Amino acid sequence: MTAKRKVEVFSAGCPACAEVVSLVQSLACPSCAVEVHDMHDIAVAQRAKALGVRSVPAVAINAQLAGCCAGRGVDEASLRAAGLGQP
Repeated sequence: MTAKRKVEVFSAGCPACAEVVSLVQSLACPSCAVEVHDMHDIAVAQRAKALGVRSVPAVAINAQLAGCCAGRGVDEASLRAAGLGQP
């Protein structure tokens, strides 16, 4: 028997998030348990933060962020490098 793969999609309900939800659902295999989480829920946002989610949509598979979702998001250093905060 194949173990279930837990696939979590963190969504804010925007069109980009809906597109990712559809993509994940279309790619999911019979051994995938897909859960879509609403980032407007504080408990979901806390779980997402614990997994390292920094922007949405984001996908975690078995509690690991997918490579496409890791290491992205807004950060102060990048904003300053782009000139934000400078006259």
